[in-house]
Order: sequence, then structure tokens, then C-alpha cells
Amino acid sequence: MSRIGKKPIEIPAGVTVDIAGNCITVKGPVGELKYDIPADIQVKLDGNICIVERSSETKKVRSLHGLVRSLIANMAEGVSKGFKKELEIEGVGFKAEVQGQKIILNVGFSIPMVYVAPDGVKLEEKGGTRVTVSGADKQKVGEAAARIRGFAPAEPYKGKGVKYKGERIRRKVGKTVA
Repeated sequence: MSRIGKKPIEIPAGVTVDIAGNCITVKGPVGELKYDIPADIQVKLDGNICIVERSSETKKVRSLHGLVRSLIANMAEGVSKGFKKELEIEGVGFKAEVQGQKIILNVGFSIPMVYVAPDGVKLEEKGGTRVTVSGADKQKVGEAAARIRGFAPAEPYKGKGVKYKGERIRRKVGKTVA
């Protein structure tokens, strides 16, 4: 039995869960998320506790058991509190500018890099060097932050580029004259 799959999910106050067939809908103050449950997995709702069970012991179903439980738990947390990732931009002349759902990055290339965030993801910029990616869907928030970071990941010699807040960049020694 999956240790993660066996854990019951506590639904926070202010969050409603609706199960219709194989589709689960979670609504809360931050937003609304939907997920199609695989055929061999059952989700039962008992008050403010959600329980995920599996119908067989095949390898595929066992692997889905913990995954579905984690996805539903993340949905419940996302619509109640939300998720956010913070990015820092370092380097002379490196900056970011947010225009609605679009972020424009000047990170050392001849043209600015433009990223359009998906629906449900909110971008904020502070001082031109700090970017906050937030939303209810953990996967979308993480992917948006990774794509923004992917334009210019922090390099190990001078530390210039985009990095996550609190991320340590292992520095390397540059060339030396012998």
C-alpha cells in the first residue's frame, strides 16, 4: 500500500470539493481547479476529509495512487493559500518588466526576451530585479518560473543571470595568468 496514497487529505476551511464521475473540482478563495481522475482510482469525500483508494494492485494503479493523492492535496492547498516562486535577477543592466500577463527580460542579449504567462499565473516585479510568479496551480507556477529562469540561468563565474530566491550558485575560479 502506498504510504502517501493512504494519507487522508484534510480540506481547509473555505474550500469546496465536488466529485462528478471521474472529475474532481476544487474551489476556494484563490481560484478553481479541475482534475480528471484515472479510471482505477476512486476518491471519496467524508465531511472535510478526502480519501483516495485504488481498485487493483497492478503496478500502474499502484503508481497512480500516491500521485493522485498528492495532486488533490496540492489543489486543495493551492485554492486556499496559493503557490508562489520568487526569482532574482543579477547582473549589470539585467532587469525585468511586467506588462499584464507578459514579462520582458533584458538579460544580456541583443533583443529582450519575452514570456507570456499562462492563464491562472500572476506575475509581479519589484525594483526590476525581483520577480514573483504566483497562482493556484502548483504545476503552472513552477513551470512558468522555470521557463523565465531558463532564458538566462545564473552562471558560475560571475553569478549573472536569473535564479530562484535563496538558490546558491556554486562559484568557479576564472582563468589565471601563470
